[in-house]
Amino acid sequence: MQYQIISAAWPLLSLLQLVPLVASLLLLRIRQRNAMILALSASLLEIALALVLYLSFDNTQPAGVMQFAEQLPIWAAFQYHAAVDGMSVLFILLTTLLGFLCVVFILFRRLHGSSVLAVMMLVQATLVSQLVTVDLLWFNLVSMLEMLLIAYLTKRWPASDDVMPALVRFLQFMAVGLILLLAGSLLLAWNYATLKGIWSFDLAELVTVTVPEEMEGILFFLLFYGLAVRIPLFPFHGWLPDFLRFGNVAIAPIYLLGLKLGVYGLLRFVFPLMPNAVWQWHYVAVAFAMVGVFYAALLALKQQNLRSLLGFAVVSHTSILTIGLFSLDPLALQGSVLLAVNFGLAISGLLLMTGLVWQRTRTTNLHRLGGMFDYIPLVGIAFLIAGLAIVGMPGTPGFNAVHFVLEGAIKTFGAPVTIGAAIGNLIAAGFLLRAFQRAFLTKPSGNTSHWNTEPSQLTEKILAGTVICVIVVVGFYDVPWLALIAEPVGGVGELFNELRALSGIVNHD
Repeated sequence: MQYQIISAAWPLLSLLQLVPLVASLLLLRIRQRNAMILALSASLLEIALALVLYLSFDNTQPAGVMQFAEQLPIWAAFQYHAAVDGMSVLFILLTTLLGFLCVVFILFRRLHGSSVLAVMMLVQATLVSQLVTVDLLWFNLVSMLEMLLIAYLTKRWPASDDVMPALVRFLQFMAVGLILLLAGSLLLAWNYATLKGIWSFDLAELVTVTVPEEMEGILFFLLFYGLAVRIPLFPFHGWLPDFLRFGNVAIAPIYLLGLKLGVYGLLRFVFPLMPNAVWQWHYVAVAFAMVGVFYAALLALKQQNLRSLLGFAVVSHTSILTIGLFSLDPLALQGSVLLAVNFGLAISGLLLMTGLVWQRTRTTNLHRLGGMFDYIPLVGIAFLIAGLAIVGMPGTPGFNAVHFVLEGAIKTFGAPVTIGAAIGNLIAAGFLLRAFQRAFLTKPSGNTSHWNTEPSQLTEKILAGTVICVIVVVGFYDVPWLALIAEPVGGVGELFNELRALSGIVNHD
């Protein structure tokens, strides 16, 4: 697939990165009420800019056309090169919404007297920068900065005094993943330099050269493993359960898990640059995913801590998403992108509602929780709806997404893989409904005298109400989002239709 770049009339993508960056610098010196006003204003401005991008974007352009392009050489092969397609726009809309929810959550926790808002805004700037870049080296470097900032958030504002072992494990996994990703990126640029005489990390340039067959397997595994740690995909998920249980109660996990940047990286760089290697090894990726679906779902059923349960839920449902990705079917690829966005909304909603419960009870152990529906009913409803969205119930964005994924999987792999994914999804419904029942409906068994049992606060209502409204609205009306991703994702899918035809493989109907 070849790429065509359409230059921007005005630097909208730069503004999307600069607004949170400037807000972050200002928030280093501003505290209390002024910090709250500035953070909310910056978040709302970021949402407005994302909406301008969406409304200005031409989704009728064919696959490979990147719009609103901005380019600035920095040093040698290192450059700032930003551009977006429909997939980028959809992820940017999700990023700005999650940023707003994180700001409201921080206000609820009354941490706006600290520098946490500044760090959060800087994380958001790095996330947007990764979503708009078409330069692989820029993606690598900004990813490293994002991981360091999330580690700082976790260390500085943890939910437990025992956070250091989990944080060290997180840094070990992420460091290995980033090293593998950087090594693969350097090999791609070296291959380009061998053929063209100059180094380049630019997607539009890299896709014009052929990767030698003997390098393809190595490059695929370097980039795939590097991104699989961030997805996270079994068996590269070892950092996640303890990180969720002992780390930052909501903000760092939302930025890390709500945006499936590992999935985005696969679709943006790996699939277009190495379609032959992806085709050769897609059964291996699906085998990992199939094991992960059941391994994580069964472990989730045994968890007694709500945050640990959500950690295994992430691994299980990310595995279903990965099955859709590596079905390499255009419909399944659309479903996977939509499922990634749905998953971002749903897991962020679950993490936020869990954070609100923790703020009132100072615990997420299920055997010590119960009866929270009596005090914060709207939070309970939001938790339930987010849980149902994860398993793809009708009326949520996950419904069509899971349907597309399973339909694409049965075409590529036949019934066994598809039935396995569906059963894994059914198990997920069991452990998420069990968590809702234990936390919100069951009579508490321990001492609750220290709980905050006041009526729901305004910030709680805003968070819960926003989560409910967004999930329901997007669930019942996903046509605009499918229109955004149809061309770019369809273009990637066509690469594998050609390979399928050359291989003489017939889809399972």
